[in-house]
Amino acid sequence: MFTSKARIFVAGLFVLIAVFAIQMKIYEIAALAVLFIGLLVWGYYKQGTIVLAAKAFHQKDYARAESLLLQVPDPEKLSKNRRGFYEFIYGGVCMQKREYDEAGVHYELAAQYPLRSANDHVAALVHVANISIRNGNYDKARAYLSLTEKHKDKITAKMKDVIHKVEQELKKN
Repeated sequence: MFTSKARIFVAGLFVLIAVFAIQMKIYEIAALAVLFIGLLVWGYYKQGTIVLAAKAFHQKDYARAESLLLQVPDPEKLSKNRRGFYEFIYGGVCMQKREYDEAGVHYELAAQYPLRSANDHVAALVHVANISIRNGNYDKARAYLSLTEKHKDKITAKMKDVIHKVEQELKKN
């Protein structure tokens, strides 16, 4: 749950601790500092700034959420749980910026990874279906709406209503 700058600062502190511990011949503390540096580096690649971006996204601070997502050096290296959430949040940021095609790509990727709930997974599928309808790709929209069927008993009534509205829109075309 660190930004990239905070990780660098904390890692620098641990480097200083390690150097000091080696000079004082306290090798256990030095080893512990190196372990913490390793955890910070691992977290940088596997966890990223996703938690902070999610917090900003839920507070409707989309510019901050996007800047935090852009701090992730390589999204493909994120853990599976974080990657899905990364794509989901990035899709939401793109929707707010009205970049619908890019949002569709991110939501499609999000649907391929585990998300925190079935409701989030269905939301990603519905967003892809809605964007597909907007682009006139009705077969793709039907395919993504059909994927929501297996989650019908695990989603909220509000999400069921959204699915119904998208299905109605699809029937019009």
